[in-house]
Amino acid sequence: MIIRFVRLFMRDNMSKKPFLCFVVLLLLVVLSISFPGNGIGVEQGAGKKTAAKPGRGKAKSERLAPEKAAAGDATQGKGASSESSPGQINARAAILMEVTTGTILFEQNADELIEPASFTKVLSLYLVYEALQRGNIHMQDDVYISDLAWRTKGSKMFVGVGTRVPLEELLKGISVVSGNDACIAAAEHLSGSVEAFVDNMNRKAKQLGMDHSRFLNPHGLPAEGQVTTARDMATLSAAYIRQFPEALRFHSMKEYTYNNITQHNRNHLLNKDPTVDGLKTGFIAASGYHLAATAQREGMRLLAIVMGAETPRIREREAMKLMNFGFRYYTMVQPFPQGQPVTTIKIWKGEKDEIGLYPMELAAFVTPRTQKNLLRWEIRTASDVAAPIAINQALGEVVFYVSDQPKRNITLVSMEDVNRAGWFKRAWQTLLQIHKVDWWWFAGIAGGISLLILIFTFVSNRKFALKRSR
Repeated sequence: MIIRFVRLFMRDNMSKKPFLCFVVLLLLVVLSISFPGNGIGVEQGAGKKTAAKPGRGKAKSERLAPEKAAAGDATQGKGASSESSPGQINARAAILMEVTTGTILFEQNADELIEPASFTKVLSLYLVYEALQRGNIHMQDDVYISDLAWRTKGSKMFVGVGTRVPLEELLKGISVVSGNDACIAAAEHLSGSVEAFVDNMNRKAKQLGMDHSRFLNPHGLPAEGQVTTARDMATLSAAYIRQFPEALRFHSMKEYTYNNITQHNRNHLLNKDPTVDGLKTGFIAASGYHLAATAQREGMRLLAIVMGAETPRIREREAMKLMNFGFRYYTMVQPFPQGQPVTTIKIWKGEKDEIGLYPMELAAFVTPRTQKNLLRWEIRTASDVAAPIAINQALGEVVFYVSDQPKRNITLVSMEDVNRAGWFKRAWQTLLQIHKVDWWWFAGIAGGISLLILIFTFVSNRKFALKRSR
């Protein structure tokens, strides 16, 4: 209706009153570039006044969220409370983590400094897979086996000095039989020297948040000052599995044959539980027996780290006890299908009229089974936002609550750019929101335009009077 009126006005008055038409157009342009959409002040994220969509189970009701998010623990990675416990773990240190969310379900002496032994190889593998992902190296690369790699002591893949071995075979040798020789060969292939590779290892450890770890070689053989903690190894292993899930196809192999020598995976849980598909064992006399075991059941992946057990059988029993405890007493809730938008919001003054919002990380929550009915979530977004919108721009959040206490926040972002629309669409949508205009500000704009009209009229009259006087 308004657009039709404007068009008729312009058609009837363009020739008769060009200045008045110019003023009307100027006013429309000012309106189109000056006023945002309904979501005033929320173009960089969710505003104070947000539309909240609470959920519990399959509920789809909607209500208005509070003006400010309730205070509380914004992350879930510090642990989930439960009255149940697996009891004392027969090892120097242990920790149980849900991999997807990083939730700690149990810990015991998790920050005690312990020699990592072959747990070190997980970090070495992380660097190799990262380089593969970037395209710096390739699985088919023929890796030269140096004298240093061939002479490395401890567990071996039994590569031959001076030979060339495909990188894929080295990865199997490291993952399945914990080959120290394969570790040195891969390190030299990736970084040129062991020293440069170790520097990269420590740099990556810091990036991952392994604040209490220090590495001095790629394989974990005894070295004074080489230490880690169960918590740091859980952080590393979880990041490794999340970033490179394809690596588990090697870690789950029960045996590996190279050079006509068949060796068995020392993670014997692979033979005892079909849901176990990794990850790594380790042993040196100074630290005892380590095991990082991971399994997935009903869509939830757990990681058990046991360090410093007295025997291989004890590390396996304690790791299995931890995982059975986690699967029995905890569950992971994923209310939103992966790869689909959690919600959509309206866009004002953009080339598109709405946009889907996606979680920056998997929108999931781990909770004790006894508290599952107390879990609910809210989707908090601005009612609308104004273009332009950039890819990965934060425009809302999902908040998980247990007993009305906020426990985890997940940011919602756009997955595409949305440019501003043309001036006519911006002006039209501004007129649709005229009831939300700050009229004091508008009065100032209108007053300024009126002043321009008066000045123009005064100058025109003066010119006309001067012409008549002549």
